[in-house]
Amino acid sequence: MSSVVAKSSKPGQEDARAEIGAIVAKARRAQEFIENFTQAQIDALVTAVGWHVYKNRETLARLAIEEGGFGNYNDKVAKFENRVMGTLADMASVKTCGVVEELPGAGLVKIAKPIGVIAALIPTTGPDATPPVKALGALKARNAIVVSPHPRTVRTSTAVVNAMREGCREVGVPEDLIQTIERPSISKTEELMRQCDLVVATGGAAMVKAAYGSGTPAFGVGVGNSVHVVDETGDLDDAALMIAKAKTFDYATSCLADNSVVAQNGIYNSLRDKLIAAGGHLCSAGEKDRLRAAMWPNGGHIPTIDVVAKPAKTIAALAGFDIPDDRSFLIVEEDGVGAEHPFSGEKLSVVLALYRYDGSIDGAIDLVNRITGYQGLGHTCGIHTKNDAHVEALALRTKTARVMVNQNLNEGAGSPRNGLPYTLSLACGSWGGNITTENVGVRHFMNLTWVSRPVKLRTMDPQTIFGGHWDKWGK
Repeated sequence: MSSVVAKSSKPGQEDARAEIGAIVAKARRAQEFIENFTQAQIDALVTAVGWHVYKNRETLARLAIEEGGFGNYNDKVAKFENRVMGTLADMASVKTCGVVEELPGAGLVKIAKPIGVIAALIPTTGPDATPPVKALGALKARNAIVVSPHPRTVRTSTAVVNAMREGCREVGVPEDLIQTIERPSISKTEELMRQCDLVVATGGAAMVKAAYGSGTPAFGVGVGNSVHVVDETGDLDDAALMIAKAKTFDYATSCLADNSVVAQNGIYNSLRDKLIAAGGHLCSAGEKDRLRAAMWPNGGHIPTIDVVAKPAKTIAALAGFDIPDDRSFLIVEEDGVGAEHPFSGEKLSVVLALYRYDGSIDGAIDLVNRITGYQGLGHTCGIHTKNDAHVEALALRTKTARVMVNQNLNEGAGSPRNGLPYTLSLACGSWGGNITTENVGVRHFMNLTWVSRPVKLRTMDPQTIFGGHWDKWGK
């Protein structure tokens, strides 16, 4: 149990410690109530919680738009539908109670046990679907969870938590299995991370760094900035459709949304035209300059909040130019990478950087590595291709946790079209400062006890183990 607290107190820290201590104490009592539940009881609980979010999805989506001003209503409704049902479907066959795996040949039995109280740190761009995805996984593994919302979108996250608490009440379990910090602050979030048993942090680099520095085990995520390669064999119609869909869904609130497209020179013009046909506005050189000044008015590498998850027309107006009403995203042609070329980074908006590469797939790999090396190391890339060798080369030679083939990059968080686990916590491995490269979910929210029994004695013969070495190098 992680209950370490600082010895010196900042102003207000004692009050934060007491408030969070009371929340965590209630969470521990609630978690003890379900600690020995059967699989059937737990599955009934998570289904009830998921249902109460799902049935309130329209109200919750509307509140998210009204409060935060990020994204759009229809996509948020769709996000609730896909994420809640997808997470429940993913977990349906996962055992989290008692014996979860037996390996008779190895004499091993694995028994799942809960972690305890999980702290869920929620970003301001994801106050809606992020809490239930985390909570469903936590409950499935018989944990309690405390949501730490972003102050800007606290009403939305609280409303989602209240819907989930109604699900708990419906099946007769303590509603304090799911709680939220009603008046969040940095000191309260820090205190929660110290007092809980596991932190799951989704958000900016500072938040993730704080989670890892809390002294409590943590799963964090890395910076987004996904890159989408289209080679000379790719289906350009499908590529343009998938890129536009990912770029515009919920106005690019997802860290998976394409930030850059890297197109082979031979098909570059055709793909550009198809992206325009799919709703893109190709910025002129002058518009690109004005857009850069508007998105990064004070320099740096993080765009202004004024463009984050906003419609294309709003962003263009902020930059001082007009686009037709039917344009849904902005395209800037780019050839540079790094701080002097901010369009090469994560833009958190419906702005897409378009690159070209010459020759073989090597040119694309070089660009992907340069772009993600600037921002987004370890996260995600994708490719539209008919050449499996290109897929293998991209996967082997880039530092990315997910390589999406002929898909919408948002499907990297789980999709009916692939086998990736549903999540809204996309880890980036050591490349992105994370402990894993996996989609963080229910399998990360439980402890495993390994029971080992003796098996037939394994023979360890020096000739078998060292023979090859002896033959080449001698004894």
